[in-house]
Amino acid sequence: MSRQSTTSPHVRILEEDSPPRMLHYGEGFLREPLPAGTRVLYPKPPMEPVDDREAAIRYAINHPEGDDPLYTQLEPGMKATIAIDDISVPLPPMKTPDVRQTILEVLLEELDKHGVEDVEMPIALALHRRMTEDEIERMVGSDIFDKYYPDQLYNMDAEDDDNMVLLGETDYGEEVEVIRRVAESDLLIYVNVNFVPMNGGYKSIGTGLSGYRSIQHHHNPQTIRDSDSYMDPPESALYDANERMGETLKDHVDVFHVETALNNKMFDDPLMFMARPEEEWSSADEMKFKSMKWATDKAPEAAKHKAFHSIPADYGVIGVSAGDTEPAHEKTLDQCWQQHAVEVDGQSDVVIYGIPYESPYNVNSILNPLLVRVMALGYFFNMYRNKPLVKEDGTLIITHPCHDEFHSEHHPSYIEFFNRCLPKTRDAGELAHRWEEEFANNPNYIEMYRRENAYHGVHPFYMWYWAENGAQHVGRVIVVGAQNDHVPERLGWESADNMQQALRMARREHGTDPDISMMHHPPYMVADVQ
Repeated sequence: MSRQSTTSPHVRILEEDSPPRMLHYGEGFLREPLPAGTRVLYPKPPMEPVDDREAAIRYAINHPEGDDPLYTQLEPGMKATIAIDDISVPLPPMKTPDVRQTILEVLLEELDKHGVEDVEMPIALALHRRMTEDEIERMVGSDIFDKYYPDQLYNMDAEDDDNMVLLGETDYGEEVEVIRRVAESDLLIYVNVNFVPMNGGYKSIGTGLSGYRSIQHHHNPQTIRDSDSYMDPPESALYDANERMGETLKDHVDVFHVETALNNKMFDDPLMFMARPEEEWSSADEMKFKSMKWATDKAPEAAKHKAFHSIPADYGVIGVSAGDTEPAHEKTLDQCWQQHAVEVDGQSDVVIYGIPYESPYNVNSILNPLLVRVMALGYFFNMYRNKPLVKEDGTLIITHPCHDEFHSEHHPSYIEFFNRCLPKTRDAGELAHRWEEEFANNPNYIEMYRRENAYHGVHPFYMWYWAENGAQHVGRVIVVGAQNDHVPERLGWESADNMQQALRMARREHGTDPDISMMHHPPYMVADVQ
């Protein structure tokens, strides 16, 4: 039997008679028995939201961290820009009104009160896809959309050469290029949604408002390998680079952040049982789960895509901070850790993840094979502080059908990357050397990014790099339930028909009594490994 133990109320050590565990399986679910001694981490219950989010926003901008109140920085005739986080956060999209709508309503009222008429609101896409009109209207509300779109509220375009400005370089030679509207503003206000500790702070301005010329300096294999968890900013080389570049931007433009931290209430009250240990499920909960599993097992893939993306999350705002980048972000991080950090004693030989239907890059889209990989080895692997939950050279077991399926409008360059580049090599350095510049400068991909709704041509490379520290750390990845052989093989993974076969494969590597942990998410959590 495993030697693992726990004193945390959010960690369960399974016994011989413990019920099977629920695992996400793409747009479906599995229910798997796990060995006695398996340690299962559960998310903390959602923190109580603020009573009045509008009042919290007003208080934050009038009592900022490390900066003067916003109203003292406003004057008639100035040029103000409000940059907005895009649709990649939170996951899934929150119920309306989105907190960004409430922030914008407060900010626009404040700007109008002080005679600031020259206002633009670019959506900080960086190299993400353009948001559709319906997505923008849902995010900002119909009143703001009708009044400001598309002249003052718009998707930024990082490939519009006439509207990108090089502000300078950091001491490390990193070029800092941003959209012209930001460079020429008297004041940049950044509206941020903090979903996990990786979001916000310098990453907002160091990445969100930049293009390929800047982003290539930190979205590369070496920087990712040097990042010890994206979720722990002090240990992240990625965050360090964004900090340097953000400071360079702040040498040219006054910046005022408005950051919000969300709780983890991903499910409505009738489905909150899915976030709790299975021992606590009622008979009604069991019936609801069986009905959901039956429905997702029977439904066509297209119907499941549509159904899951149409269910918004019931997130609550647990805190608002504003002002100077670093002190405002520190306050936000404290709230994130309170919600997401689950203490756990020591690492495990084997770690199990159920991969759900979502990532930051498949909103209203498809979780293609590259996005499955980045969820497993990029995001889920990095959901830790101090040290990874899985031991070095340990085994990850994931559950996902691994369909060979891509959204041709959103991810066209992914298709070429998967079918042309990966058959030749999975080495991140070689991929970067041989093809990154070609994809980044491909005129067809640039046009689809600028005029349609495609991710930038270089984006699949970044997804491959994003998993690099996880891929370098673990010994193997085993997929349970892959519905074909070639997708796991192309990703460099092994396959198992079921969980018991996967565990037998892991035991051949780690002995008959390996330490096993499972992270029961979503809702998302961060393993605070002691």
